[in-house]
Amino acid sequence: MATTISILIGRLIFAAVFLMAASFKFMGMDATATYIAAAGFPMPLVLAWLAAIFEIALVIAFLSGAYFRYACWLAGAYVIFLGFAFHGPSHWADNQAEFGFFVDHFTFLAGLLFAAAYGPGDKWAWRVPR
Repeated sequence: MATTISILIGRLIFAAVFLMAASFKFMGMDATATYIAAAGFPMPLVLAWLAAIFEIALVIAFLSGAYFRYACWLAGAYVIFLGFAFHGPSHWADNQAEFGFFVDHFTFLAGLLFAAAYGPGDKWAWRVPR
């Protein structure tokens, strides 16, 4: 029972984090685009929209269990990309707190990899036919 509850709570936390991130993007798409542009990426508004849509897709996967392992792997790649792009070594000289933000991305990746390895849990997964 403890395993089932832990898996469910973990999935809810993953979904909540990405739902909050998407919500902030939808509420301030121009501000998100400005942040993306400041990091040097082209087409920042397009990227902001794609990021928000991707995050909603992750929320659906985490809540439903559909394509769960793939969602964990994609979310992990996304989180590490964000860590390097927005908090990586080039940001540490200006603000030491950026190093902490950078390391936090690896902690999140560890949880996502653990979830990918053990799956969505038997009782809380929507099964995708093979």
